[in-house]
Amino acid sequence: ILTAWGVAYWDYFSQSPNSTSENWFQNDTKSGGADKLGHMYTSYVAGHGLSSLYESWCINKEDAALYGALSSFAILGYMEVGDSFSDFGFSKEDMFINGVGSLLGYYLYSNPDVSNKIDFRWEYGLHPNSNDFTTDYENSKYLFVLKLNGFDSFRDNFLKHFELHVGYYTRGFDDPVDTKERNVFFGIGLNLTDLFRRHSYKKTATVLQYIQLPGTNIEFEKDRNQ
Repeated sequence: ILTAWGVAYWDYFSQSPNSTSENWFQNDTKSGGADKLGHMYTSYVAGHGLSSLYESWCINKEDAALYGALSSFAILGYMEVGDSFSDFGFSKEDMFINGVGSLLGYYLYSNPDVSNKIDFRWEYGLHPNSNDFTTDYENSKYLFVLKLNGFDSFRDNFLKHFELHVGYYTRGFDDPVDTKERNVFFGIGLNLTDLFRRHSYKKTATVLQYIQLPGTNIEFEKDRNQ
């Protein structure tokens, strides 16, 4: 599946293997660093999905978390090797951040007390700019979430319905005519995961641990290019 997708959308096998240095979050990079958070998020989510699958196969939780993280890193590594046969090229920065995402996934999956407090989410906007949503960074935001209901001091009062956000997104990197933006934001959002879980919509609540719905938070942002 990854090979077919890579051939269709990422020009796999269009040239001989090559490598490149993409740097990190600088203004002169291809996506202003949004692609790095995309790699980290993909590794993180893939690790959790595979860990859950392995646990359903009666593997104990600690081993499932480890096997999921290793599998995720292997899969994303395979994708990076595929990139080496395209214009993207093999990127050591991507491989490193894939490892960070896999390690984060392992840590949170194997420590439920921490994962009850922290989420890593992707917000995909309402106006897609690409047929390949996985690399549509102009329409994406990545954020870490602190869920107040995960703390004993907030669990029994109205603050349990809220969460704190910190995130990053870029705009204008696809079109050289547009003004480039590298936005850091802080936000306050509704804790929809807790809301749906309390009303017995457990699968929906699980999805919302990884997906941030547009328009469900208030953001205060700063463009690092200004």
